[in-house]
Amino acid sequence: MKYLLMTLITHTGPADTTHARLHEVVANAVLAEELGYDGFAVGERHERPFISSSPPVILSHIAARTERIRLYTAVTTLSLLDPVRAFEDYSTLDHLSNGRLDLMIGKGNGAAQRELFHVTPEDQWDRNIEGYELFRRLWREDRVTWSGKYRPPLVDAETWPRPYQRPIRVWHGSATSRESVEVAAKWGDPLFSANVTNPIDPYAELIEHYRERWAHYGHPGDPVVGAGTAGFYVAKTSQEALEVFRPIFDKRLALQSSLGLEPVFTTLEDFVERSSALIGSPAQVVEKVERYHASFGHTVMHLAADADGLTPGQHRANLELFRAEVAPVLDKTIPDPVW
Repeated sequence: MKYLLMTLITHTGPADTTHARLHEVVANAVLAEELGYDGFAVGERHERPFISSSPPVILSHIAARTERIRLYTAVTTLSLLDPVRAFEDYSTLDHLSNGRLDLMIGKGNGAAQRELFHVTPEDQWDRNIEGYELFRRLWREDRVTWSGKYRPPLVDAETWPRPYQRPIRVWHGSATSRESVEVAAKWGDPLFSANVTNPIDPYAELIEHYRERWAHYGHPGDPVVGAGTAGFYVAKTSQEALEVFRPIFDKRLALQSSLGLEPVFTTLEDFVERSSALIGSPAQVVEKVERYHASFGHTVMHLAADADGLTPGQHRANLELFRAEVAPVLDKTIPDPVW
């Protein structure tokens, strides 16, 4: 199995602490490589409480500070971006990282899209699909002639620099939408299920639909699936894990309330039981991953990269304990993805 650390770079502090928060993300990526994690992912959001509006800039800095760990976007919101500009940014990053880049694309979400980018819920899926089909061609073809609805046409267009990886692996990030699944299955691309908001049932149904559509399009073998986790804290005992994570969960409830969101899980115990959260002893975490692997068949998993209420010592101990006592057990029962 492969393990990624992922951040959306949530930041609820004052503006003058933005500098420190961004450098904290880079430090977490360096720590992830030190501890043997396989990848580090940075999301893209364009509104409060996130400061992750420029993943290629952040990942380029991480690339300069690391040597081995793969770099992921989670997700690149192609519905908002000019595919030509996105290609230029990520092709450049692909070179600077020596081919360590994986892209994860999606339509994005949030009210700010309408005001900042004039992208609406009515057209975001069409924009995402059109943007990906052009981006895909730009990555593969030295010259492209193309026309579409949402940007000016291209005639025998060259784009530079030509990428280091040809082709690049592109994941399709999805929460509960069949649109992303359809695009992933059509092109034979891997799927990454968010798996963070609801109980796992709707995500399992979506992944099963993806496999059905994969077969429909005639792709051989079994597709590669990744899945997220809603929370992450491993301790020597379940009692310690719950004690440490409880104030973090309470803070999340308060944040959801301030944003006018109705929480799906109202107690920590329900959150641990029914969500994808991995909170408990190493043995409990292993059992839970294997249990929802039985539903998902996933071979890649993302975990929270941020301390998120933990002290620096607790954060490092959490990551170390997972690598030392959870990952080796999972690696014996869940294979690495076949790329």
